[in-house]
Amino acid sequence: MGVKSLSLIILPQRLAICRLLPDEPIPEFLSHSPFWSITRTSDELSVVLSEEIVPADWKAETGWRCLKVIGPLDFDLTGSLASLAMPLCEAGVSIFTISTYDTDYLLVRENNLEKATQILLESGHIVT
Repeated sequence: MGVKSLSLIILPQRLAICRLLPDEPIPEFLSHSPFWSITRTSDELSVVLSEEIVPADWKAETGWRCLKVIGPLDFDLTGSLASLAMPLCEAGVSIFTISTYDTDYLLVRENNLEKATQILLESGHIVT
């Protein structure tokens, strides 16, 4: 089953993508962020959270905005992320993606949000 068109919404908060050491404990204050995601690997602890609560001593890339794909998405659906990423890639818009059980989240730099939205609309997607 392939993807034709996806509906996305723009989340209101500015996000930061942060890198911590792989053995750092998971921060308890994450619950203060309306959106957060963590991934631990043997190389790092990667944290995405609201920009306003990032500790000053963290390595952080700030100024990201999030487009949420309205889900849930079927696990048999193919090409959904590619249908979003490819047109943005071709336009030179950098992305950071997060996938969950139900859906995908596409992060773009805030200064590229308007451009990314226009590109996705021109690619047949719906953005609100």
